[in-house]
Amino acid sequence: PTTVGVTMLLGGVVLLFVDKWFTKPVRQSGDQVTYQEAIKIGFWQVLAMIPGTSRSGATIIGGMQQRLTRKAAAEFSFFLAVPTMCAATGYKLLKALKSQPELVTNPDNFKMLLLGNAVAFVVALLAIKSFIGFLQHHGFRMFGVYRIVAGIFVLAMVYTGHLT
Repeated sequence: PTTVGVTMLLGGVVLLFVDKWFTKPVRQSGDQVTYQEAIKIGFWQVLAMIPGTSRSGATIIGGMQQRLTRKAAAEFSFFLAVPTMCAATGYKLLKALKSQPELVTNPDNFKMLLLGNAVAFVVALLAIKSFIGFLQHHGFRMFGVYRIVAGIFVLAMVYTGHLT
């Protein structure tokens, strides 16, 4: 919990200033990213292995560091999430098949699984579209403030003994 609190706090401070650091984007689309730039942005994604680090925040900052606009960096960040989400879903399905095969092999359950994934996909697209629109107009400041407040709260809970 201490690592999460500190990371949230530091990440919040970074988000307060990120719009000022990267003021001259030259790429309006993730399609304009070279393989070398994509690898650099992927290295930013590795920071998300630190507990309390936002994967999307790290990759968006990495995209902006590669001179993408906020919108293009956010879109690219969400594209980077697809392989991770597919792997996690596949892993969970394999675990379910091993422990309770009837959850996946039963035709009714399988239909519900497909319907749930379809609904989740549509909701995710709407959330991403809303998030990108918000970012275009407001930037990262509000997210920075949120992370600072959340980080302080987590650290206060740790230091008062309410969270171990």
